Amino acid sequence: MGMGIMDIFWIFFMLAALQPLLKQRMLEAARQRMIAKIEKRRGSRVIVLIHRQETMSLLGFPIMRYIDINDSEQIIRAIHMTDPDVPIDLIMHTPGGLVLAAVQIARAISRRKGKVTVFVPHYAMSGGTLIALAADEIVMDEHAVLGPVDPQLGEYPAASLIKVVEEKPISEIDDKTLIFADVAQKAINQVKTTVKEFLEGKMEEAKAEEIADILSKGKWTHDYPITFSDAKELGLPVKADMPEEIYQLMALFPQPVRRYPTVEFIPTPRRGSEKQPVG
Repeated sequence: MGMGIMDIFWIFFMLAALQPLLKQRMLEAARQRMIAKIEKRRGSRVIVLIHRQETMSLLGFPIMRYIDINDSEQIIRAIHMTDPDVPIDLIMHTPGGLVLAAVQIARAISRRKGKVTVFVPHYAMSGGTLIALAADEIVMDEHAVLGPVDPQLGEYPAASLIKVVEEKPISEIDDKTLIFADVAQKAINQVKTTVKEFLEGKMEEAKAEEIADILSKGKWTHDYPITFSDAKELGLPVKADMPEEIYQLMALFPQPVRRYPTVEFIPTPRRGSEKQPVG
């Protein structure tokens, strides 16, 4: 008996429903192959920590992803599954996140016997920078950025809360602000101590103290971009020789699809010696 219109419709419907799942599985397989390729080339364990902005398909509300406890659990598990002498390459693309989770990851990699390299192809802000500071080496794209690690208490920078208390008479400050300022001072002290801990052994103690002060005490706004040249000038252990495979791996973590692309170009290399076609 021939296939009816409804049968064709249901087959089409099922294929359409399965397409996103199949596409996702193919993308995951491609990522695993690229990770394996990088591991083979570098003789390392590759760990990827990448956060993209996701959009709810129904209502369209943006949902930002950050470093959380699940991330720290997974990375520490990967570290435990790696022999102490095997180098670790951590590829990061993140706006930061939970301080506790970032510190857990940073401490785990700072105590490794084998070399740990953090790769930052685009950006690793806040908690991402804290993790990078714990590595033996930071490889940044020449246009990539790190960020300050100064604590934020809710919507307020800790350094600004302390400044309010220092510059206003105590009689003009309410109890809530005083409590916030007390917590802010503790938070800055804790972060500074942690940063200095990660920098010890990589440079002189006075230099580690100076960098810890700059990054934790609110010299810049929290979203200030610390470029490769800024990081080098600060004295951080940064290099700019980003492997091409890292960029290829990043392309396999696409931003969730919007209704229309915001950036478009022909995704093939262009060399200076190539001539443009006529007509």
